Amino acid sequence: MPRIRRAIGENLRKALLEQAQLTSTVEADVTRLMRLRNRAKDGFLAREGLKLSPLPFFLKAAAQALKAHPVVNARINDHEGTITYFDTENVGIAVDTESGLMTPVVKAAGDLTVAGLARAVHDLADRARSGHLTPDDVSGATFTLSDTGSRGALFDTVIVPPNQAAILGVGTTVRRPGVVRSGDEEVVGIRDLVHLSLSYDHRLVDGADAARYLTSVKALLETAAFEDELYPDALA
Repeated sequence: MPRIRRAIGENLRKALLEQAQLTSTVEADVTRLMRLRNRAKDGFLAREGLKLSPLPFFLKAAAQALKAHPVVNARINDHEGTITYFDTENVGIAVDTESGLMTPVVKAAGDLTVAGLARAVHDLADRARSGHLTPDDVSGATFTLSDTGSRGALFDTVIVPPNQAAILGVGTTVRRPGVVRSGDEEVVGIRDLVHLSLSYDHRLVDGADAARYLTSVKALLETAAFEDELYPDALA
């Protein structure tokens, strides 16, 4: 067994043995978000030299919602009998590499714009796949996002990493009929829909906490008020 596979296995088994894990799932209508991305991606590529994937938008919503729901951005210390609530959002991003799963960390993700997050994700993913991550790059996560949808999964019951309270799984975005409101009427239209799955440690996070967090992420994605964040600024 390769060393990295052994380390991944031991960490995940440890997490399942020590935590009371379960998963809640919501469906979000990201039609407006995908339209925004389609409008912005060519200009973003010209300015930044990077493809604008959906991931930075999901990461932005996940980090922003952590600010409103700190119980999800926390850690239990069993030996001390204490709970730490973090005042920064250091979000690990699961990266699929030839060597196995890597989870580099976007530090202070809640303070970055979508453009800044896109640059950070691109840099970390590139270095993960080329084997150039530093110990600091993979340490300090307070929360994790796993984009299993990038490989076609509809949704997943992702495992909460050790020393974290929760992890958000983002499924693949699918186009199918959905009910939307047009004025005072409800009509059926073609929509972009995605499942968001929050796995969490029930010792710290209750089902109502998980639902509130997921609802916040869903609202941020459906509103898609990210256009101003796609351009360089001081926070990016």
